[in-house]
Amino acid sequence: MKAMVLAAGLGTRLRPLTGSISKPMAPIVNRPVMYHILRLLKQHGIEEAVANLHYHPHAITNYFGKGQRLEIDLRYSLESELLGTAGGVKKVQKYFGGETFLVISGDALTDLDLGKLIEQHRRAGGIATLALKKVDDPSKYGVVIRDRAQRILGFQEKPAPGEEMSNLCNCGIYIFEPQVFDFIPKDTFFDSGKQLFPQFVERDIPFYGFEIDGYWNDVGSLEQYRIGNFDALTGRVKVEIPGEEREPGIYVGEGTQIAPDAELTAPILLGSHCSVGSKVRLVGPLVIGDHSVIEDGASLEGVIKWRAAQTGAGAKVMGGIIGSGARVRDEVHIHDRAVVGDRCVIGAGSVLAPEVRLKPFTVIEADTHVKE
Repeated sequence: MKAMVLAAGLGTRLRPLTGSISKPMAPIVNRPVMYHILRLLKQHGIEEAVANLHYHPHAITNYFGKGQRLEIDLRYSLESELLGTAGGVKKVQKYFGGETFLVISGDALTDLDLGKLIEQHRRAGGIATLALKKVDDPSKYGVVIRDRAQRILGFQEKPAPGEEMSNLCNCGIYIFEPQVFDFIPKDTFFDSGKQLFPQFVERDIPFYGFEIDGYWNDVGSLEQYRIGNFDALTGRVKVEIPGEEREPGIYVGEGTQIAPDAELTAPILLGSHCSVGSKVRLVGPLVIGDHSVIEDGASLEGVIKWRAAQTGAGAKVMGGIIGSGARVRDEVHIHDRAVVGDRCVIGAGSVLAPEVRLKPFTVIEADTHVKE
């Protein structure tokens, strides 16, 4: 079976982190979320895939190439204008050669059993099968209404609390029969959830939804991105964590240097070729990207720090997300849920209040208190 990874989206809700990369390249435990998707496909015997691209496409093609690092045959479909989750699939119709195929969102952090989903699809016999996940708050999602045979009867988009008819959300993971292409117009924007699936309901075309047992997170917001990283680090979702586990819950990459008097409290992932200075205090959950520098006396707690970011001497970062190549100078204080975009510079002695968002390449002068 072949697969398609939907990787053309803008990642609007992850900004400012997606100012210079596309959402599928957002790192989960120091590897792009799309890496974990392709690895999941490979684990289930799916070795041929195509990804549609639009926003920052070279970030994806430069990293994955033809799929060599995962031993998968990976191809690309570039969309000069977005075609939607169904329109993008239509564009690569010939790639699937009239066979059953799988579609998965490029932001799906999951360890679901794809083999079981495929088996359920074949047993049900419909034109499509949707992976569904039970959620605590249906008002944040579009939910799916089914009958006892798991046939989908309809949808409810972000129902108000107390008005939900289901607590099962659409995970953006589908098995399709080739007949699906008969219902998708060519060369136009067409959305699976808003146009294709409602068409099946209206025309009484059987399709099904099955609840998955495994982990699923759509990495659809800054908070969900944060949760996804820490769930991966602590083993709630089964992904490959790079580095050597030197102590329980402390993973360290190749070439990383840690001062003898640095204090580390698990769970922590330190990427490759990092430098951790004297009297540094690192308190997990904590994910530090490759080539990061943490200077003497700095303190980080509950932080996600992308590659090649620098934290100055005496700086304190509590619960923030720091983008690639960002420079946090000496004695800076960054408070909970602040987000610093790629290659920002935070001048010495400055303070970022909780929830502050800085666009990539922002420069904050020394001794500045940023409140919003």
